[in-house]
Amino acid sequence: MHHIWILVLAIVLLNLPFGFWRKGVKKFSTTWFLAVHIPVPLAVGIRFCAGYGWKVSTLPAFIAAFFIGQYMGGRLRSLFN
Repeated sequence: MHHIWILVLAIVLLNLPFGFWRKGVKKFSTTWFLAVHIPVPLAVGIRFCAGYGWKVSTLPAFIAAFFIGQYMGGRLRSLFN
C-alpha cells in the first residue's frame, strides 16, 4: 500500500514544472493546453509501469495527485513573481 503513495508523490512532482509553466502563459492558449496535457501520458505511463493500469480504486488518488501538482506548480510561480 505504501507503494501507491510513492507513485502519487511521483505524479505530484512530475506536474510541478508543468503547473509552473501553465501559470506563466495565457489561459486556454496553445501553450496552456500543452502544459496541462503533456504530463497526462507520462502519468498514465507511471501507472502502467507500476502495474496499476486502470484500477478504478486508485484513480481518485492519481487524479488528485495530477491536479495537486499542477496547482502547487502554479503557486510556486506566483511566489517567484
